[in-house]
Amino acid sequence: MKRILMIAYHFPPLAGSSGIQRTLRFVQHLPALGWQPLVLSTDPRAYEKTSDDLLAEVPVGTVVRRAFALDTARHLQLAGRYLGWMARPDRWISWKFDAVREGLKLIEEFKPNAIWSTYPIATAHVIASALHRKTGIPWIADFRDPMAQHDYPVDPRTKQRYLDIEADAVRQARYCVFTTPSAARMYQQRYPAAAGRMVVLENGYDEESFSPAALAPHEASGPAAGTQPLLMLHSGIVYPLERDPTQLFIALARLRSEGTLGPAELRIRFRASVHDDLLRQLAQTHGAQDFIELSPAIPYREALAEMMAADVLLVMQASNCNAQIPAKIYEYLRAGKPILALTDPEGDTAGVLRSAGLNDVARLDSVEEIAALLPALVRDWREGKAVLPQTLAVQQASRHGRSQALVALLEQATTAGIVAASQRQD
Repeated sequence: MKRILMIAYHFPPLAGSSGIQRTLRFVQHLPALGWQPLVLSTDPRAYEKTSDDLLAEVPVGTVVRRAFALDTARHLQLAGRYLGWMARPDRWISWKFDAVREGLKLIEEFKPNAIWSTYPIATAHVIASALHRKTGIPWIADFRDPMAQHDYPVDPRTKQRYLDIEADAVRQARYCVFTTPSAARMYQQRYPAAAGRMVVLENGYDEESFSPAALAPHEASGPAAGTQPLLMLHSGIVYPLERDPTQLFIALARLRSEGTLGPAELRIRFRASVHDDLLRQLAQTHGAQDFIELSPAIPYREALAEMMAADVLLVMQASNCNAQIPAKIYEYLRAGKPILALTDPEGDTAGVLRSAGLNDVARLDSVEEIAALLPALVRDWREGKAVLPQTLAVQQASRHGRSQALVALLEQATTAGIVAASQRQD
């Protein structure tokens, strides 16, 4: 069996991030496809919040090594402040030093055939680059989403560090992997000489997680699907800039004042938003508080069960994230419920929904579009006419299929590495 060294900050017992699922599900599926994963992650002290609920899903016998790391903002601050260089490219740059040492030990012990690192913690790419340069093992850089963007990071020195890291990955990595077509195109245009090494490997859902046996012990919170009022669920973090619900709240208040739609007909639950105080304030400011329910984080399986029980699922994505697709979209699709997308129709999030036959899309920043769409959606649901995801599109989004695509990429990378090494020897 071939081996892959996977460098990932997002891994159990980290809690509160859907990014965990990408690495975890690859770890589950790769052994059956002929690849043994070796995971290099951080000491749990680096995580702001931990939970044991996903640890049991790491396959027995998986090699997991945890390198020492600190969160600069929590562990190295003084009176609430810290030096900027201590958090470039991110607050976990301290992970690099012990991770390189642990990575070399893993390489010496297990002789992996490939190295794989995954963003959005940029330090993972820094570690992978160092290990690749020291060993020559083929490296696949999993960007997921774009790193340096025109308005991110805001700090110019951090942005330059991002640019340096991504440029290094483009030079050194055998492939650069993105989760959306737009992200891949962005980097193909940014680095045209390496365009042929930019590939798309989308996120997905794990079918086993949705099995009746997996969900049976977990009761969904709240009213069952089909009861009044319509229960619309937003599951996961509400980023203040990228998923700002202000215009949604204004639209709700307008519809109520017009007598078009009221709290007795629609209830929107924000589950594990992380920013409950902000949402509560915005809802009260704009008169939408009676429509809104703020609920705490729950274990992963319970979150899936809740998606299955909700009447409609809500996704919010601003136009500045057109090249990104929230990972939970694929779990939403598997849940088989209508999906309301408050996003740019030109973005990749809207594109993946359209490919599944779903067209309930309004711009997140448009009160008019939201106010026009909501009553129609509620009416269609009440009449049993709400559109559900197409079965074929759902099946194509499974993690097993994504893992097969990753294996194909690994085989290509390692074969190219063998050929390159042979040519150097000649």
